[in-house]
Amino acid sequence: MRIIYHGHSEFSLIDSVGTRILTDPCDPAVGYGSAMPECDAITVSHGHHDHNWVQKCLADAVTVDTEGLCSPAPDITVDMIPAYHDGEMGAKRGKNLLALITMEGLRILHCGDLGHVPDQELLERIGQVDVLMIPVGGFYTIDARQAAETAKLLRARVIIPMHYKTQVNADWPIAGLDDFLREMNASHLEREVMPTVRITKEDLSEHKRICVLDIKPHS
Repeated sequence: MRIIYHGHSEFSLIDSVGTRILTDPCDPAVGYGSAMPECDAITVSHGHHDHNWVQKCLADAVTVDTEGLCSPAPDITVDMIPAYHDGEMGAKRGKNLLALITMEGLRILHCGDLGHVPDQELLERIGQVDVLMIPVGGFYTIDARQAAETAKLLRARVIIPMHYKTQVNADWPIAGLDDFLREMNASHLEREVMPTVRITKEDLSEHKRICVLDIKPHS
């Protein structure tokens, strides 16, 4: 499997036969590109414009945006697990869906705009996580400390941070990536930016614990 980061919370997950899952497509106004991405299915964590801009995706792509288990493409399952966008059970910003994607034997958890550290019930609902895509910027989501705690609780083998301050959203009230890397005691190697991630179930144990991905907007 190949994982490409398009910025914010938007990723492409591409399996060995070329099936593409797109996560949380963001409004072009956010600044990460406006081209129509190629994908077969789209996961949407919640209804905010920087996570649900399916208009820029191919018309025949399957949109997965409701709680429950489905198979949007052959040999791929997506379990949309309810959580909250804040630490007040949704009272402040509403609900959020975690997308647990199973592709080629890997369990990938995309946290959307998770706003709280998972409790034991949610941890049991999620189960094993191989690859974790987690927001780290705070304010709208969990912050660096909470993200580090969540990553520890989930025991994910590979952690990919997302939803943090960059030059594109420099005026947003969120933190940059460094706070999370400090909380995780990231090594020099783990701080190195990677163009993409190529990962299989067989080589999972050989990957870095933290993968910081270069942002590749749709041009």
